Amino acid sequence: VQLQASGGGLVQAGVSLRLSCVASGRFSRNYVLGWFRQAPGREREFVAAINFGGQTTRYAGSLKGRFTISRGDAENTFHLQMNSLKAEDTAVYYCAAEDRSGFSYYYVGDQYDYWGQGTQVTVSS
Repeated sequence: VQLQASGGGLVQAGVSLRLSCVASGRFSRNYVLGWFRQAPGREREFVAAINFGGQTTRYAGSLKGRFTISRGDAENTFHLQMNSLKAEDTAVYYCAAEDRSGFSYYYVGDQYDYWGQGTQVTVSS
């Protein structure tokens, strides 16, 4: 499985940005797709996760309401809609995939086997 993240950029606080992740290769419908982020000098943190079918989503508590994860029109494409961006959202955002936990450990980065290369989001205040 290969993952390609895109959509990052330099934006001003308050605007919206949509990240995309395209998955390729062989993967089953048991896959969970997650977004994580890592800011300079900080540990990687969970952002959001979605099951392959797109019916089930989970969010980091502090981001729920501003961020929305969804499946795209193509079943191997996933998006992260980020609204009302803040300076503290500045980070490299990674999409990742796993099929081991059945959505039980969607928030644990070490559970994910496949990672995209990351896309930089910089929010200026």
